[in-house]
Amino acid sequence: MAHPPPQSQPQAGKPNRSILLRYIAMIILFLIILVGIAVLIIWLVLKPKRLEYSVEDAAIHKFNLTDANHLYANFDFTIRAYNPNSRVSLYYDSVEVAVRYEDQTLATNAVQPFFQSHKNVTRLHVGLTAQTVALYDSVPKDLRLERSSGDIELDVLLRARIRFKVGVWKSKHRIMTIFCSPVFLTFSKAKSFQRTPCEVQL
Repeated sequence: MAHPPPQSQPQAGKPNRSILLRYIAMIILFLIILVGIAVLIIWLVLKPKRLEYSVEDAAIHKFNLTDANHLYANFDFTIRAYNPNSRVSLYYDSVEVAVRYEDQTLATNAVQPFFQSHKNVTRLHVGLTAQTVALYDSVPKDLRLERSSGDIELDVLLRARIRFKVGVWKSKHRIMTIFCSPVFLTFSKAKSFQRTPCEVQL
């Protein structure tokens, strides 16, 4: 009498592949939701506000544009930094300041690192010197025309490497760019400086 062929038995303990993938997807989704809830709670607690910057004062001294289109000049700026947050403080680990005219950099300088607490106003007094800066294209001509009119329109750019501080927690470094334009510098002492608000990219 012929016996039927033996049937293969499923291996015990080996989970179905589709079920395993479903469990992994559910875990990943749960983690994403958990992180989202944590971020929302932190935002509601801290209520972060946008940092505010402006150029409060500016002056130009010893301006000299040679026949060879080389610029000599001293620039002085007072930059107001306001942190409106009530729980967030900032470490400014490095700050680079540049003054530009028609996308050409005239002078640069660095600001000493500093700490800004919450609800704090810090004023940065920055001096920059253009020393034998070669000017190109239409920049010399345009700069001479503005000089003859008594005012020069410049751009001030700050690039800061910062960290946030909340309680004892400190964030990783982030790069913040601050763009102030147009900044009007006058050669007449009779004219007062017009405050220039800045745009912040973080």
